[in-house]
Amino acid sequence: MGPLRELLWSGEVPRPPLRRRAAAYAVPLGLLALIGLGFAAAEYLSDTRVLPQIVIVIMAIGSVLQAAVAYRYPTWGWRVGFVMLFVGAINATPREVWPWNPVQIPLFLLVMFRLAGTRGTAVTVWATVLSLVPAIVYPPGVNKWGPAVLLVAVAAIGDIVYRRRRTRQLIAEKEELTELERAKRAVLEERTRIAREMHDVVAHHMSMIAVRAETAPFRLTGLAEPAQQELAAIATAAREALSEMRRLLGVLRAEEETVRTAPQPGLADLAELVETARSAGVPVTLALPEVSIPETAGLAAYRIVQEALANAARHAPGQPVSVDVRVRPDALEIAVRNRLVARVAAGTTGHGLVGMRERATLLGGSLTATSDESDFVVLARLPLESAS
Repeated sequence: MGPLRELLWSGEVPRPPLRRRAAAYAVPLGLLALIGLGFAAAEYLSDTRVLPQIVIVIMAIGSVLQAAVAYRYPTWGWRVGFVMLFVGAINATPREVWPWNPVQIPLFLLVMFRLAGTRGTAVTVWATVLSLVPAIVYPPGVNKWGPAVLLVAVAAIGDIVYRRRRTRQLIAEKEELTELERAKRAVLEERTRIAREMHDVVAHHMSMIAVRAETAPFRLTGLAEPAQQELAAIATAAREALSEMRRLLGVLRAEEETVRTAPQPGLADLAELVETARSAGVPVTLALPEVSIPETAGLAAYRIVQEALANAARHAPGQPVSVDVRVRPDALEIAVRNRLVARVAAGTTGHGLVGMRERATLLGGSLTATSDESDFVVLARLPLESAS
């Protein structure tokens, strides 16, 4: 009943006025024409019907008012015209072909076309059905089918016009969205390229600067104390620049993630991930409970384990790796442990470890990557409440 309610008593947003140069002349001329038609309707009613003068004036005004209102308010124009279909038939004489004055009929058809051309099909159908009631009941004999056929034809043509206009609007909106998506994709591809270049080129050279500045006092003998302090400051600045760059890379890659529409992996996909690592020659053991956790926490856990396994395969090939996942009442705990081939210096981190730590921090958790006597251990704690 929504379209019927919209037709009969819901409010209406006014249609925009004509903005073309011709509107400055068309609107005044249209009003003059309606005034002239109103006088013509009043004269016709005075000659053919016995009615009080006030009733004739009301019927004449109503005959043209529907068209004037429909210019900005098609639904209200139809409401006025629909009421006038009943009022306009008062005291109609048998000698009249139709029980409405000659002005009222074409203007109501114009209002019907305006309504059908601006509102949805459902509203048009209801307006046509309701308008057919007086159009069929009041005219005598075979004359009743003339207004009915005209009404249906005008409503159908108006609805065709509406559908074509709506189709053009949808096509234009689709083209605009396509252009926006294309522009967005181009921006994301450029950001990804920048992130890759920064990681592969700039970060490498910055790391070399830091390493050479830190090792210079050990490689070059006889350096003065001020020179050693200057090299230490250079190394510190290089490390700080690397940290800032890694944060920037995290932002760039986070933007890249937004364009992915494929389902993201979760905790339940860890078994498949471990099996893939085993097939690549990494001896992995997995302890994974069968539980349901929020998707964001599951995705973070998957990426952390994925990066930890990649680091283990890269830095300790062939050494055993254990993945232990435990679910606490308020958090998910992950421990990835692999054997060390060589001692890893404390505080040594790559972009992968930074990315893992950032994922945990985004959920309000924490991640540590440290080495003990014989193992390198990645410990992550992801709160479940903040991820829900």
